[in-house]
Amino acid sequence: MDLTLTLLIASTLVIIILITYIFKKKHSNQMTKIFKYNLIFMLIWDLAITLQYAFSDKLPIHPIYYDYIAYIGICFLPVFVLLTGLSFSKTKIKFTYKYLLLFIVPITSLILLWTNNNHHLFYEYYSTNFRETVFGPYFLLHSIYSYSCIGIGILILLIYSIKNVGLFSKQSLLFVVGSSFCLIVNMLSTFGILDLSIYTTPISFTITILLFFFAIFKFNFLGVTPIALQKIVDRISDSYIVIDDNYNIVDFNKTFLTTFKINTASDIRGKNINTFLKESKINIKLTKIINAIKEIKSTDKTISFELCVKEINKYFNVEINSILANGQSLGTLMLFKDITQHKQDIQTIKDTQDSLMESERLSSLGQLIGGIAHNLKTPIMSIAGAAEGLTDLVKEYDESIDDPTVNSGDHHEIAKDMSKWIIKIKEYSEYMSDVITAVKGQAVAMSNEDDITFTVSELIKRVNILMKHELKNAIITLNIQCLVDENLTVHGDVNNLVQVINNMISNAIQAYNGKREESIEFIISQNNNNVIFSIEDNAGGLPKKVQDKLFKEMITTKGKNGTGLGLYMSYSTIKAHFNGSITYETEAGKGTRFDITIPIKQ
Repeated sequence: MDLTLTLLIASTLVIIILITYIFKKKHSNQMTKIFKYNLIFMLIWDLAITLQYAFSDKLPIHPIYYDYIAYIGICFLPVFVLLTGLSFSKTKIKFTYKYLLLFIVPITSLILLWTNNNHHLFYEYYSTNFRETVFGPYFLLHSIYSYSCIGIGILILLIYSIKNVGLFSKQSLLFVVGSSFCLIVNMLSTFGILDLSIYTTPISFTITILLFFFAIFKFNFLGVTPIALQKIVDRISDSYIVIDDNYNIVDFNKTFLTTFKINTASDIRGKNINTFLKESKINIKLTKIINAIKEIKSTDKTISFELCVKEINKYFNVEINSILANGQSLGTLMLFKDITQHKQDIQTIKDTQDSLMESERLSSLGQLIGGIAHNLKTPIMSIAGAAEGLTDLVKEYDESIDDPTVNSGDHHEIAKDMSKWIIKIKEYSEYMSDVITAVKGQAVAMSNEDDITFTVSELIKRVNILMKHELKNAIITLNIQCLVDENLTVHGDVNNLVQVINNMISNAIQAYNGKREESIEFIISQNNNNVIFSIEDNAGGLPKKVQDKLFKEMITTKGKNGTGLGLYMSYSTIKAHFNGSITYETEAGKGTRFDITIPIKQ
């Protein structure tokens, strides 16, 4: 067996091995499918030329008939080399009718070749030796078109390979060597610069295809993410995977491997997303992902949801997007944003807020107890005095029973004095009952959602009772101006509103910073279907830094003596429980006015 036949057979076997390998791959993208056609047409070319070389002298078959078969591969291979370049540059191309135009010349070439005996447009004289062959006028057009397709396809591959992975990478080097080898050999043979047989060309193309194969599959050259870009995305703190149309994982970054504790890239690349989810025990249903992919396909829409992966003790915000190029979907991106620390911070804030609320509650409770003690002390002392007075009158009355000097008028006088003490005891008892009722109401949880109402008169009474002690200690006067009917009914829990108003009155007292004999205005007015409760002081106004944050976060002017929680909670209470609002006006050097506006339910 001579060297040429050996090389032709070896070339054919190499192509068969590559085809077998690529057809055994379970998952293939558009690039892989196009490459299959390159191999198939290369095999047709190689096989026909091998048979021609081996049997043209032994069988009574003219050599050109082998070319009739070989040219099926020769004509269509350049087009698919061009499509390979286009697919690589765009990752995925959408085949439209315009791509069918690429096949006009190859089909015309085959027709003219197969009918060459009638017109000799392709060959005027055919020989397996290029120097003896006389080409027809059409052959030049065929050659220009074929070399143009091959040249443009390889040029696109080279440009994008250099752009993506650099000029001196192994992948780019394989493309440079492979494309240069086949083009130089084929052009030297075709134009008779060197005395080469027609069998040299398919051998050179086989070497090119082999080098391309290694660039594509050995080095994963045509993966979704080029190596230069991969170095960047591997540094991104968020994990991601790319899923193709068959729901197979085709790309990911190093963060994803690290986050989900995957040993090597080969453990996940090409794996079906459902298989991965099961093996990783990630609690996302495949149907949820598939439905999301269908919904966002060919759109810029993003679907996101939270995910807890108990196996690695992490929380993620998962975002699913379609990867689009020129309006066509190339795959699906699943981005896993690690929000574990955020979740922990939220829990810490919640715990801290609960602690502050408890501290504020205890502080309010301390003030409440102080007020209770003071408010109950006076009536209790008075009741005790009344009891002592009644005791003396009872003793006096008992002694007067047997005293002949005591007349009926004296008895009536004693009875009258007793009645006075009893009336005082009743008054003090009623006052104590009002205090207890007010205190009991303030002890009711703020979450009480009962459909209840109260009158303005009831509100004023409770505010007076509960703030009396604090106002007296601070020597501050609360001036109440009720500009509405005191029987006006307001919808909601009076205890919640009393707590808010008392908090604002307390803030106004503290704003005077110890100044005595000042006053606070508590004005109740009505504007259309709203009742407005206004608390106004003359304590100098709020600082600018406090104004910027008021109601947005917990802010205080009391330093370490305050948390800022009271006003923050007051705003939330009015919004949530009364569907109302709190606004304020403040002027430096003068004072501040808070307006609590509550709708009157008709």
